[in-house]
Amino acid sequence: MTGTPPDQSSKSDGPPQVASGGTPVGEFAGLAFQFAVAVVVCVYLGQWADTKLGTAPWLLIMGVFGGASLSFYSMYRALAAVQARDDAARQAKRTDKHED
Repeated sequence: MTGTPPDQSSKSDGPPQVASGGTPVGEFAGLAFQFAVAVVVCVYLGQWADTKLGTAPWLLIMGVFGGASLSFYSMYRALAAVQARDDAARQAKRTDKHED
């Protein structure tokens, strides 16, 4: 017996795991930063377009909502991919238990 819990691997390489044995912590670390950057870039582009076209503040407002929408969609896709991967791992673990 190595003294490690059975659900954690004894390897020290690889990304750190969440305490519940879920997904790597670093995978979600950039989502908030990505959200903020997308909104700021879209706001800047909307403000720039407003000054060029004289449509203030409509393109700025569209930039806020467009950036937030794109960011939420990106987060949704990332979380759906993680959930699909976790479901596949859970299914594989279940299949391995039934084969024993």
